[in-house]
Amino acid sequence: MSRLNIHELAPEVYKAFVQADKELRKGPLDDAVRELVKIRASQINGCLYCIDQHIHEALHHGETQDRIFQLPGWRESELYTDAERAALDYTEAATRQPDGVSDEVWDAVTAAFKPEEAAYLVAQVAHINLWNRIGATMHMRPPKRG
Repeated sequence: MSRLNIHELAPEVYKAFVQADKELRKGPLDDAVRELVKIRASQINGCLYCIDQHIHEALHHGETQDRIFQLPGWRESELYTDAERAALDYTEAATRQPDGVSDEVWDAVTAAFKPEEAAYLVAQVAHINLWNRIGATMHMRPPKRG
């Protein structure tokens, strides 16, 4: 059971978070990139609820099980594009230490993504980290499935 329900106790704040998510989904980031960075940040942050949710969303958007299985070891995997690798590298750096995004990591992002896409990537990584801080600290649990 969750420690508290932010949806009920701070409904306007929760609505703003959900609205930001809706706007991010309308943006230029590819569905695969968007879901991969959500899963990877959630894995790093230990947010079980978000890991579960975003794996299911990725599968719904056509992501393959093999790519999800190999995501924790994406650097060694041959299943990811250069753009996905740049996004995952940025995600890990920004999630682990926000001021730790090196010029090398950022240069890979700007080489792989148009400026608007890069902006949405930055916003998406920040947003999933926000949700992870809520889900993990409040001990949210995913629904029990089959």
